[in-house]
Amino acid sequence: MVIGAAVVLFIASFLDYFDYGSTSVDAPNSWDSLGNAIGVYMVGVIGAALIVLSRSQPQPRKVVGLDLAQFGVAATVFTAWSLFWTIIDLGQIDAGAGLILGLISSLALAAGAVASPLLPALKAPLAGAPKPQAVQPPYGGQPGQPGQGYGYPGAQQPPYGGQPHGQAPAFGGQPQQPGQPDPQQAQAPAQQAAPAGDFTPFWFAVPVARPLYGEDGSPAPIAELAPGTWYLAVEQRGPGLIAQTQDGRRGVLQDTTGIQRG
Repeated sequence: MVIGAAVVLFIASFLDYFDYGSTSVDAPNSWDSLGNAIGVYMVGVIGAALIVLSRSQPQPRKVVGLDLAQFGVAATVFTAWSLFWTIIDLGQIDAGAGLILGLISSLALAAGAVASPLLPALKAPLAGAPKPQAVQPPYGGQPGQPGQGYGYPGAQQPPYGGQPHGQAPAFGGQPQQPGQPDPQQAQAPAQQAAPAGDFTPFWFAVPVARPLYGEDGSPAPIAELAPGTWYLAVEQRGPGLIAQTQDGRRGVLQDTTGIQRG
């Protein structure tokens, strides 16, 4: 929808901007005034390009804290707003095909840009977008099977609260050498967070970036889970999971579709 509306908007920039009726005066198009062509029409086209570029990336790229799609949405809304008030303010001059078609396409473009992050049907990645890469487990281990237990994916699982010799401890600790005693304080934070009950904590990775919300139900995310990193699921919370990041923060992962278990 966004791509189609942007193509129509680009074509409209070459059509007559005004309509002089049956007079012999050649009607100008938007390119006879660069302020209209580049400052209005092309702003919408560039906004559509930013949205498409953002949707083609496995993880949104950000500029000054905003991703490219947000800049694109703002550009498309600006173009639709400008063309709307241009037609309203024409007075005695009739709008040409380029102005009318430009307004219609810019409204469709802005509607598609605004609705894309809101409607699930429009959130699907573009056909040409690269698929998320398979996540490699840390420390060279091999991915395990669901229900493998508590610890790094593919590692030999110790009893609850224990630490295996020769294995890399969770969250970047130093490996324990064979024959040395295990210090009690070297237990992984994830092991200390293991809940009681039937739920077995497991490692997982997300296919795309997903927000992690606070356990208090706050609507603002407290962190963002990134592809290519293992996180620990410590508790089931309805359809979601209580996940723990490697820096010890805990929150609710509401969208668990497509996650890869370690």
